Amino acid sequence: MRKKREKINRNKDVMKKNNFMQGAFIATLGIVITKILGILYVIPFYSIIGEKGGALYGYAYSIYLVFMAISSAGIPLAISKIISEYQTLGYYDAKQRAFKIGKQIAITLGILCFIILFIFAPQLANAILGDLKGGNTIQDVTYVIRIISTAIIVVPVLSIYRGYFEGHKFITPTAISQVFEQIVRVAVIVIGSFMALKVFHLSLTTAVGVAVFGATLGSFASYFYLIEKRWKNKSKFTEREIKVEEPKISNKTIFRKIMIYAFPLIMIDIFKSLYSMVDTVTVVKTLGPIYGTETAESIMSILSTWGAKFNMIIISISTGMIVSLTPNLTSSLVVGNMKDVHKKINQSFQMLFFLILPMTVGLSFLAEPAYMIFYGPSKYGSSVLTFYVFVALITALFTTAITITQVLKYYKVVFISLLSGLLLKSLINVGLIHQFYDLGLPAYYGSIFASIIGYVLSFVICLVALNRKCGVNYEMTIKQMLNSLLGTSIMVISLFLLKFIIPISSPTRFLNIIIILVYAVVGILVYFFYMYKTNSIEAIFGKKMMDKFTKRRK
Repeated sequence: MRKKREKINRNKDVMKKNNFMQGAFIATLGIVITKILGILYVIPFYSIIGEKGGALYGYAYSIYLVFMAISSAGIPLAISKIISEYQTLGYYDAKQRAFKIGKQIAITLGILCFIILFIFAPQLANAILGDLKGGNTIQDVTYVIRIISTAIIVVPVLSIYRGYFEGHKFITPTAISQVFEQIVRVAVIVIGSFMALKVFHLSLTTAVGVAVFGATLGSFASYFYLIEKRWKNKSKFTEREIKVEEPKISNKTIFRKIMIYAFPLIMIDIFKSLYSMVDTVTVVKTLGPIYGTETAESIMSILSTWGAKFNMIIISISTGMIVSLTPNLTSSLVVGNMKDVHKKINQSFQMLFFLILPMTVGLSFLAEPAYMIFYGPSKYGSSVLTFYVFVALITALFTTAITITQVLKYYKVVFISLLSGLLLKSLINVGLIHQFYDLGLPAYYGSIFASIIGYVLSFVICLVALNRKCGVNYEMTIKQMLNSLLGTSIMVISLFLLKFIIPISSPTRFLNIIIILVYAVVGILVYFFYMYKTNSIEAIFGKKMMDKFTKRRK
């Protein structure tokens, strides 16, 4: 009986590989759960640290994301791509050496980025605030940047392990590790900041410092989980599925391959982070003379921290899809199956648009009650969120397009796309803020609009390149996107009519929860009913998956 129990426990630890659709679903689900946790914690966190603390928290994270991109952003997908490539070809020795070399690169970059961020924190803080007075000080910003820099020591190595798992198409463990990391991080943020500020009566800066340290502790927890998972399933990583005579591949060749694959991916995340950096170093300085420093910092906190939490739920869908798409697309490329490559590219865009368009429009429509639930009354909160959520829509599409372009090795296009979008954003950001103000519109809409324009330009450049260089035909994708747009329009009309029966917001949080639930259910039913009746769901996800869903539902 004991042996039987041990066998059952061992079977529970055995991992199973996921195909593209399964992997996309599991990865997306894991990331969406982490983002939901990431937005739920802000309810108590906001009440603890307020908008001033939120601005300080946002300053630290905007800097941290740039350095995290440098040290780790491209490496997990690069490792995933290389592992998938070597696994498909049967180059098992080269695969294991790629993993070891990747870890060495990650450790080196992590330590270097930590040292730079820790030493030059005062200069970075000065670049953010300049001569502004009346809000957070340069010393406050320096302190939180130095605290969060400790996370960069472990995050790069953690990313290598995730790429290693994903390259073998073991998507579930990495999804669980992300959820686990977020649970630990959220616990530290909420409990730590509360204890620091309310129990020990320490300063607001110290409380925010404790909160950002949650990124470090969460990363360590996730790292140890993946180490244990790999140790328990060693045999799954050493299986030789095909037998070929493996060519001699030097460590130098593997290192160069990792860097060639990683560099464009690192650039993608750096440029995306630089969009936030452009806002960080310009928005407060530009809005300060218009609204006052304190109000400008409050608006910036919504853009960088509070409103961004809502956006991350939408963006997480594209992130989950990319996690599964990269190794699967690589496998098809390696064997020269371009028909399958084209199919996966179009299916990715169709699935993404099908899911995120109604989410984006619905959240924009319900911005007032949604912001009220999480943060309470705010003069600018719902106004910012109503428009800012559309940045998430185009960011998700852009991220998917640029990643596909990178996987297909069109590196020049990747660089041109990224640079063009960022330069455009940088050039028009301040001007559009003033232009919107002169037109009698909220000045901060100028910054949001500048981000949308920048991402749209990058997205279009990628689409044109994929069509001309790879021969991707978007005819069916455009048709399905238009269908999603029409379905979303019908959904909005139904929600607008519902306003005459049920008010769209309430001064109390509980009633706002009920309102959002009612509107969400109505919106989902209307949208999915339309998409189902027009056969769009089957066209996007495939008959096989629809049959499986129907059987499970029965």
